[in-house]
Formats: sequence, C-alpha cells, structure tokens
Amino acid sequence: DEYIVVFSRSTTRLILNEAELILALAQEFQMRVVTVSLEEQSFLGIVQAISGASMLVSMHGAQLVTSLFLPRGAAVVELFPYAVNPEQYTPYKTLASLPGMDLQYVSWRNTIEENTVSHPDRPWDQGGIAHLEKDEQERILASEDVPRHLCCRNPEWLFRIYQDTLVDIPSFLDILKEGLKTRPTLKKSKPASTVHPGRVREPQCQTSVQATNEAKLTVSWQIPWNLKYLKVR
Repeated sequence: DEYIVVFSRSTTRLILNEAELILALAQEFQMRVVTVSLEEQSFLGIVQAISGASMLVSMHGAQLVTSLFLPRGAAVVELFPYAVNPEQYTPYKTLASLPGMDLQYVSWRNTIEENTVSHPDRPWDQGGIAHLEKDEQERILASEDVPRHLCCRNPEWLFRIYQDTLVDIPSFLDILKEGLKTRPTLKKSKPASTVHPGRVREPQCQTSVQATNEAKLTVSWQIPWNLKYLKVR
C-alpha cells in the first residue's frame, strides 16, 4: 500500500489549498495521501508514517528534517513561498543527497505574488515588519527575491518565509513530474542494513614521564550516544 505524506501546518506557512493539493497528488500518482501535523500528532506517529511513505511534501521548515526517516527511493518535495529562492536554502536538498540516503529531491517555488498571503502585523519573529521604518517596509513589500543574508533574524527573510501560499497546481505537477527521475515506489527501495556507532565523545589524551627511559600515554573517551541501542561491544 504505497502512499504520500503531506505535512500540514495549522498556524504559519499554510498551504491555503491543501485539500486541492492532496487530491491532485492522489490523482496524479494513484496513491493514498495522508497528512501529518507536529501540532496534533506525536513525533513517534509522524516518524512511523514517514518511514513507509513513497513521497514527503512540505513547505520549507524544520519539520523536513524528518525526511531522514524516508525509505530509500522515496521523494522529498519542498515548497517555497513567494520571493524565496530554493537555491539559497538547501539543507534538505543536501540531506537527501547524502551517501546512503538515496532520496529524490524536488523543489517548487511560488512565483505568483497574488497566490500569497503575508502577515506584516505579526510579531517580528513570525514575519511581522510593522516595527520597521516605513521606507524599509515598502522596500520589503516591493522585493521579488530575498537577498542573501545572515541567519536567522533578517526581517525580509522572516516576512517572506512566514507567508501562506496558494499552490499553483499545474506548475507544481509539471515541476514534480519533470524533477522525479522515476515514479516514487517502495517496491524499489532497500532499507538500510547497518547502523553504525556514532563518534566517541570527549576524547582525552594524557602523557606522563614514568622514568628516564619510560613514558606513559593514556587515551580515554565517552562512548557514542547510540551505542547502548546497538548489539555491539
């Protein structure tokens, strides 16, 4: 039973036509589509859902780190609001391309300003710009591309990334079909066979002179955090 997971948000960075997007995905790929929500579900339940999915679709955000639980061969589809350039924000694209992940990555960007709902009167850390000088507010409102900036308090970046988006379904499906190398399928995926211990922690090296022709070297460390979960010594 192959299926697609869509990350649903209830407060910010909304997909305004989420139901239409879900229907389009179901019809295009002939798969069941399920939604997950950090606000409404446990992290364990979300991981369980994603670990069996053929595709994960989400607006740009920290929730996409859960793509590391996708099976090999699955697709990560990242949606970006208006004026946010995917080429400048690539942590999840990088994650998908790491050795052993074997995930397909596709990004879609809203290029239609009318399909955007912004929130200039919100607090600054949720994208509000009312605290800025009027000239700066007008500059941000007129901008069509967020310039490169330092993370993560840049007011223009926050204003744009917290926008709600009406996804243009035809362009979304076109980019998705073009970007996927193959139709996402669990039948071709191979689960990872080996989990290795992480790095040792707090390594220390001490030397001492025992005698004229004798010295002592002592090396110590804390075990990797995940060692207790592995059947190894």
